[in-house]
Amino acid sequence: MFILRIKMFLLLAVLFSILYLLVTLIGVQMGITNFYFYLTVSLFLMFIQYLLGPKIVEWAMHIKYVDKEEAPELHRMVEELAEKAHIPKPKIGISSIYLPNAFAFGHGTRNGRVCVTQGILKLINKNELRAVLGHEISHLKNRDVLTITILSVIPMILYRIAWHFMWFGGGRRRDERGPSTALIGLVAFIFYFVTNLLVLYASRIREYFADLGSIRLGNHPTWLASALYKLVYGSARINREDLREVEGLKAFFLNDPSKASNEIYELRQLDLDMSGTIDINELEVLRAKRIKLSFVDKLMEVLSTHPNMLKRIKQLSEFSAVK
Repeated sequence: MFILRIKMFLLLAVLFSILYLLVTLIGVQMGITNFYFYLTVSLFLMFIQYLLGPKIVEWAMHIKYVDKEEAPELHRMVEELAEKAHIPKPKIGISSIYLPNAFAFGHGTRNGRVCVTQGILKLINKNELRAVLGHEISHLKNRDVLTITILSVIPMILYRIAWHFMWFGGGRRRDERGPSTALIGLVAFIFYFVTNLLVLYASRIREYFADLGSIRLGNHPTWLASALYKLVYGSARINREDLREVEGLKAFFLNDPSKASNEIYELRQLDLDMSGTIDINELEVLRAKRIKLSFVDKLMEVLSTHPNMLKRIKQLSEFSAVK
């Protein structure tokens, strides 16, 4: 947990340092006035995205909010977990899509939403569902949606700066300082790419935090490990058309469904007794192993919002040792 916190603090420092460096370059080149325009536009777009985000998710995921009479077990679990997490009970919804998954969203803890899909309700047992809900409740408690939204504005600003300087030359001083303004645009574009990768890294760190949060809410690591294991298999069975429909929202999910077909082989090796779940003994075996990822696996992780699943379950095995 301490190492995760250090990584997150270092990441924030690097992201804002990059932004500060580019602001300084622009200030030297053209004066600080133009930067405020990019900052204002980007913050405005971020605010609109943040404001309309929940409605967009509700529409895209075909969510129906359910009351206690419609889903008593789901309400009971969420209520208990929210009470343990010391946050208000979120609204509970069920998505009609068949892709097995769960997600949390909302502007904060006071208007949080926790949703599950029809697919996941048919795939995992009650303990596994409780662990999944604990993960999503932890996202709300940690305000991860707000954190990632704020961080995402940095590459957004850099992209707009890069576009302006590379194609418009920085305005009136284009004739005087064309080459140097184009260079600023190129540097901004490189920083845009780098900060995008850093925001993805931040998203992966938040997933580890949410996993740990679920364990701290009383869920055994084997429950969450088994749920993740089943989600990979369930996602791999979904056809490509259904996956494309939710491509833009997979950052909200418990795992990245588009990577499931590549993760099956590795995860199958964890289920030593072929029971379809991962028990404490299998986690202990994994904890003693050293994981080596191929170059392709490492590259896929760098470009993903979620950690490599084998690494993630390996981390759960570490949590099981201290539970």
